[in-house]
Amino acid sequence: MNKLNLTAQDILDKEFNVDFKGYSASEVDSFLDTVLDDYQNYDENIEELQAKISELEAEIEALKRKNLDLESKQKVIDLANTTSYSSVDLLKRVARLEEEVYRK
Repeated sequence: MNKLNLTAQDILDKEFNVDFKGYSASEVDSFLDTVLDDYQNYDENIEELQAKISELEAEIEALKRKNLDLESKQKVIDLANTTSYSSVDLLKRVARLEEEVYRK
């Protein structure tokens, strides 16, 4: 970001020398040029920051979508693990029952 030349206090405290017909035009012009430069820098800073905000918001949205995808994949994995354990348990029970039936 560009550094600003003036503070609010600088603008408030600025006094111009009085020429025989009023303020010195060159001094006022010079000061106003400095004020203009600061406002242009300020506008550039705002544009840069707004662009950065937009970029970060887009990144947040992408990460939210990725998080949702990962959560749904985790649910599928958890369900598969639960189902596979249940199937294994059922197979063991069936095997034990068959063993008992054939023993008699």
